[in-house]
Amino acid sequence: MIVSSSRKIAQILRAELDKLVTLPLIWRTLMGTFIVNLVLAAAFTSVGLQGAAGTQSILNIGLASMGYLQAGFIILGIIATCSEYTGGQIRTTLATIPWRGIQLSMKHLALAIITVPAAFIIAASGVLYTFMMMRDTAAWIETDTMIKALAGATGYLTLTTLLSAAIGALIRRTTPALVVLLGYYFIVSPLTRDYLLRFKNYFPDTAGFYMYMPPSSDELNVLTPMQGTGISMLWTLIFVTAAIVFYRKRDA
Repeated sequence: MIVSSSRKIAQILRAELDKLVTLPLIWRTLMGTFIVNLVLAAAFTSVGLQGAAGTQSILNIGLASMGYLQAGFIILGIIATCSEYTGGQIRTTLATIPWRGIQLSMKHLALAIITVPAAFIIAASGVLYTFMMMRDTAAWIETDTMIKALAGATGYLTLTTLLSAAIGALIRRTTPALVVLLGYYFIVSPLTRDYLLRFKNYFPDTAGFYMYMPPSSDELNVLTPMQGTGISMLWTLIFVTAAIVFYRKRDA
């Protein structure tokens, strides 16, 4: 029986989505990230309440944990692609779905389907907590500004997850992939920003910052949210494309 291309793609997407949904580590990572974000939101809110809260925005304080929150989504992306290499499950996957390029593309799409609502809920929870605790003291913001910021935060976390999944597919081992990505986001990038002022806004993490936080008018080489989104998407597409190319050419 000949299966149409659209039906084949839909079946592969459903299979990849089922694998991710039934993977316990995915939900443990998301739950742990949610809890850690609330703890960080509480900490930043407490600092805001003790300091000059009147000059701070609820949005700025609520999204202050994003720099740490991204670690959970980096782990999420790596788990999504590296988990199949544990115990050799990838061989079963390729025996069932021989179309490698389509299979990995659908895995990234399935991961995005899971990540978007999770990222929005987790990012919004920090802002909501801050609002509940500081609504009488902190500077208020417009609803449309908050929606844009949460959409940007959701987009950034989703792109970070997909980029991490691509790196995981390239390296194929969980621990080395974690070392590379967490080392870049939390060590290499912060340490090199002062030495690469001209290029720092074009790093994926720095560009992603402008997706959810309005740029400062007194900062050099500042990006708009759309520019930050474009640069972050470009980095993600480059690594996803590279992952697909290498995935098709090498052995499992």
